[in-house]
Amino acid sequence: MKSKVKTKDINSVVWNACDTFRGVIDPSQYKDYILVMLFLKYVSDVYSEKHEDYLKKYNGDKERADRAMQLERFVVPSNSHFNFLYDSRNEDNIGELIDIGLADLEESNREKLTSADGAGIFRNISFNSSNLGDKKEKNARLKNLLQDFVKLDLTPSHLEGKDIIGDAYEFLIANFASDAGKKAGEFYTPAGVSTLLAELTKSKSGARIYDPTCGSASLLIKAAQEAEDNNFSLYGQEANGSTWALAVMNMFLHGFDNASIRWGDTLRNPKHIEGDALMKFDTVVANPPFSLDKWGQDELEDDKFSRFSRGLPPKSKGDWAFISHMIESAYEGTGKVGVVVPHGVLFRGSAEGRIRKKVIEDNLLDAVIGLPANLFFGTGIPAAILIFNKGKQNRKETLFIDASDHYVSGKNQNELLPEHIERIVLTYEDFKADKLSPGIIEEKYSYVATYKELQENEFNLNIPRYVDTFEEEAEIDITAVQQEIDTLEKELAKVQEEMRGYLKKLEL
Repeated sequence: MKSKVKTKDINSVVWNACDTFRGVIDPSQYKDYILVMLFLKYVSDVYSEKHEDYLKKYNGDKERADRAMQLERFVVPSNSHFNFLYDSRNEDNIGELIDIGLADLEESNREKLTSADGAGIFRNISFNSSNLGDKKEKNARLKNLLQDFVKLDLTPSHLEGKDIIGDAYEFLIANFASDAGKKAGEFYTPAGVSTLLAELTKSKSGARIYDPTCGSASLLIKAAQEAEDNNFSLYGQEANGSTWALAVMNMFLHGFDNASIRWGDTLRNPKHIEGDALMKFDTVVANPPFSLDKWGQDELEDDKFSRFSRGLPPKSKGDWAFISHMIESAYEGTGKVGVVVPHGVLFRGSAEGRIRKKVIEDNLLDAVIGLPANLFFGTGIPAAILIFNKGKQNRKETLFIDASDHYVSGKNQNELLPEHIERIVLTYEDFKADKLSPGIIEEKYSYVATYKELQENEFNLNIPRYVDTFEEEAEIDITAVQQEIDTLEKELAKVQEEMRGYLKKLEL
C-alpha cells in the first residue's frame, strides 16, 4: 500500500523546487511562482480524483461525470490541468501555455478566483516573463519546475490529514519570509505573534473575523483556528496584488472557501461595506505596516466613514490611521481589536497624543503588551500589541505586560514559545475576569493601571512607566577587589622574575 504524503514530504519537494529561481529573481518574487504552482498542482489532483470517483459512480459515462464536475469546488479546464502542462514541458512556448492555462482556470472559476472588480489572482504573475531569462533559459527553468512538482501526489486520499496542504503552504510562506529580508514584513506575520494575537482576541461562535491588512492571510487563518468553534466568517483586505493572490490561495488550501478577501487600499478604499457604512466585525486583528508614510491623510480629512473623529494622524505616520479604522470596524458594545504596533504609538505626542488621549477617555484600551525585539522579518525593533475592547462597560483599568525578555533566540529571528504565549494570555484572561486589582501583578512583568494613573502620565503608554524592570547592579566589595588585585600583582611579579631568568640563560 502506498504510504501517505506528509507535510514534510511536500515541504522538501517544494523547497527544493525553489532552486529553479535562486539567483534569477528576488526571493520576494519567486515565492509567487512556487506557491502558484503548488496551488495548481493541488486543484488539479483534487479534480482528477473527484472525476475518477464520478466515472466509477456512472459506470464510465464521461459526459455525466463531466457534468457533475461542474458543481464541484473547482472547474479545471483540460489545458489548465497540471498534467497537461507537464506533458507539454518540452514545448517551445511552455511559459505561454502555463499563462494561458492559469487564465482559463480563473475564467472557469470567476466567483472564487477573481475580485469583485474582475481582477484575477494570477494577473500579477507571468511564467512567460523575460525576468526568468532568455527563451532557452526560461524554458529550461520551467521544465525543471514542472519536473519537481510532478513528484508530488496531492490527491486527498493520499494525504496524511486534511490540513497538510495548508500547513505546507504556511511553512513555505514562512521560509520565503526568511529569505525575503525587509520585504517579508509585507506578507507574513510570524507564527508565534499570530497565535498570541488570535488567543488574546479569541472569537466566539458566529463571529465575523476581519484583518484589514491581511498580507498572505496567516494571521487571519490563525484567528479562525483559535475560534471557539467552526461557526465563523472570515474577511480580509490587502493592498498588494501579488500578496492578495497568496491570501486567496491560502484560504482555499486551508479549506476556508467562503472567506471574503478583497484587493485594495483599506484606508483610501475599504472594500467591506454594508450600505453606506463600514461593515462591522466581532473580532478585528492586524499587523499593519509600521509608521507608513503617505498613507492618505490629504484624501481622508473628510473621511465619509468618520474613522478619524478622534483626530487625523500625521501624514508620515499611519499607525493610528489603521488603528482608527479597526476600532470603527468593530461592533459597538462587543467588538474586540488586536493590533501590532511600533512602540512610538505608545508615547509620540502632537496629533497621535491627542488621538491616544481620546481613545483612553472613551474607555477602549484594554491591554498594552510589550514584545521582544527581532521577532519580525525585515525589522529588529521591538513591537507591542494593543488590545481594544468596545465592551469594557464600567471597568476603567488597563493591563500592561512587559514580555520583552521572554523569548528564545532563533537562527534569524527571535521566537515566542508556547509557554511565553500562555503566560501572556493567562494574565490577560485573569484581567478580563476582574481577578486582578490595580497595581503590580507580577514584579517586572505585569501591572494594572487605573484611568487616573494614565491621566497623571498624560496618557503616555510607554510600558516602563508602569512595569518597573530596573535591575539594581550588584554591590561591589571594594576590600575584596583590592585583595584580588594585590594577589594578581604578586603573581605577575613572580612570572616576570621567572621570565628574566629564562632570558639571562638564553643570552649565555
